[in-house]
Amino acid sequence: MSNTPGQIGIIGNGSWGTAIAKILTDNGQNIYWWIRNEKSVKHFEERHHNPNYLTSVRFLPETIKPTTDLTELLQQCDTVIISVPSAYVQSVFESVDISLWKGKNIVSAIKGILPESNLLLNDYLKSVHNISIDNYIAITGPCHAEEVADERISYLTFSGLNDELTKNLAERFNNTYIYTTTNHDIWGVQFAAVLKNIYAIGAGMAHALDYGDNFQSVYTTNCYREMYRFLKAHFEKVHPSDERPDFHTSAYLGDLLVTCYSLHSRNRMLGTMLGKGYSVKSATMEMNMVAEGYYAARGMQHISKQYAIDIPIATAIFEVLWEGKTPAEVFLDLEHNLS
Repeated sequence: MSNTPGQIGIIGNGSWGTAIAKILTDNGQNIYWWIRNEKSVKHFEERHHNPNYLTSVRFLPETIKPTTDLTELLQQCDTVIISVPSAYVQSVFESVDISLWKGKNIVSAIKGILPESNLLLNDYLKSVHNISIDNYIAITGPCHAEEVADERISYLTFSGLNDELTKNLAERFNNTYIYTTTNHDIWGVQFAAVLKNIYAIGAGMAHALDYGDNFQSVYTTNCYREMYRFLKAHFEKVHPSDERPDFHTSAYLGDLLVTCYSLHSRNRMLGTMLGKGYSVKSATMEMNMVAEGYYAARGMQHISKQYAIDIPIATAIFEVLWEGKTPAEVFLDLEHNLS
C-alpha cells in the first residue's frame, strides 16, 4: 500500500460528506463521490450542489465525479473516505465484493459504533473481513459541517498507525479555514467521538428541562471525567505497550464541548426534543437525520461491560433512549451524583 492518498473517493452525501467534499475540492483536488440516490446524482450534475445537505455549497463540476456505482469508485480510488451513518456502514461494505476494499486506504469520517456488531469500523474490518488496519485513518473534530460550509476556522484530527500516510492525508485538508493535527490513537479518538454524542443528547435533555448554564457546566465536566476514565482504562487494558496519547486535547475534550453546546449538534437536538416530551420514535422521525448517539448509547453498554469499565452518565442516557425512562427522572438522579 502507498503512503500517499492518491485518488480520493467519498462514500456518503450527508452534511459531513458534503463538507469533506468542499474542503478537498477547495484545495484543488478532484474526487469521486458515491451518492446512493440516482435522483440526487442527476440534481448534482445539473445544479452542482447537494439537494439535501449544505445546499449553499456550490461545486465546480469538473472537480467531482458523482456516481451511484460503488464498484466503480472502489476500482478508481486509492483512498476511500467513509461518511455514512454508522447504522448503514456494514451494508455498504457488504454490498460489493469485499475483495474490492482490500489494499485501500480506508478513512473513517463516521462518529459511531456499527450497531450490528457493536464494533468500531477498524475492529469490524479486521475481525470480520481480515482487512489490515495499518492504512486505516480516523478523522475527528471538533468540526461542524455547517461551519465548514461557511468557511469558519475549524480543526480536524487525523489518527492512524501509518505516520507518513496520516500526515500526507492531513495535508490534503489544510487550507485557510481548516487546521489539522495527527496522532496514533485510532481507538481513543473514535471512542471519544462516540461518547461525546451520547453526552450531547443528555445536554439537550438538560436544556429542555430548564437546567441552567451552571448545571450544564458541571454536567459536561463530569461527562469528560467519565470519558477520560473510559479512554484511560481501555488504553491500559488493550494497548498497554503503546505510548499513551494526550487525552486533554481538542479531539477529545474540544469535540465534547462543541457537541454539547452547539446548536448545530444533531445529538443535542435529539436530546432537546426528548426533554420536551417527544417519544424517541417521534423525535428521530421528525429530525430526518441520524443522531449517532442513539445507536452509540446501546453499543457502549455492550463495550463497557466487555471491558468492565463503568460509564454511569452514558448509561443514564441509554435508559432514556432504550429502556423507557423519562429525562426528568434520569436527571433528577444525576443532580445528586455530579460534583
